[in-house]
Amino acid sequence: MFTTTLIAVTMQPPQNPGPPYPPTFDQTPRPNWFRRATPARRVAVILGSVTLSILLLCCTGTAIVGALTGEPEPTKTGTTAEAAQQPILAAPGEPTESPVAAPSTVPSSVAPATAPTSAAPAPVVQVTTVTEQATVRYSERTVKDSSLAEGKRVVRTKGVNGVRTLTYEVTTTDGVRTAKKLVKSVVTKQPVAQVAAVGTKKPQSSTCDPNYSGCVPIASDVDCAGGSGNGPAYVDGPIRVIGDDIYKLDRDGDGIACD
Repeated sequence: MFTTTLIAVTMQPPQNPGPPYPPTFDQTPRPNWFRRATPARRVAVILGSVTLSILLLCCTGTAIVGALTGEPEPTKTGTTAEAAQQPILAAPGEPTESPVAAPSTVPSSVAPATAPTSAAPAPVVQVTTVTEQATVRYSERTVKDSSLAEGKRVVRTKGVNGVRTLTYEVTTTDGVRTAKKLVKSVVTKQPVAQVAAVGTKKPQSSTCDPNYSGCVPIASDVDCAGGSGNGPAYVDGPIRVIGDDIYKLDRDGDGIACD
């Protein structure tokens, strides 16, 4: 019973309803978001709009020019890292650039060479005088001797070499010889010419010994006439010895036999 009564009360219409009133609204118009924004934000919005318009205009113009010229638009594949790793190919006729290695930052264990603190010493130059001796070869002279058998050669005067003194000016730099100049040449000892006699005497006969200028007979032994020799052959002097004294006729060795 209690439940039924509650429902009935609830479903009853309101008592003395008032006259209907229309809803009330604020008739004052509210400003839009641009007007409510601060001046700085307005400037930022205007600049962003202008920049976006320029970018759209450039991209649209590039696409239109590419379509008109027939150049295909390059396709982008891969990530940014892959694009950075791909080599850049130069167009024909353009110089290619090789990658430049970055300077190494690893510290070197070798210390840089330091400049010398003092200048190099000047070279020591010395000039000295040196004398040397050279041999002067003797000359030879030939004379004819009618007392000698034809073709026989006898040295009358023996040759002697001379001496020439040479004076040099020697320059040394740091102990090393760098120049040598002859400044004087003098013959300090004159050479002695060698004189040789060549015989021109024709042989007299086959019975005379050619070692003597006179006719000394050819025998087993020849002695001076009037001497103590026992022959068997004898000869009268004086006789010049022009060869070998085979008969020992020149006792005193002065070149004259049986004198």
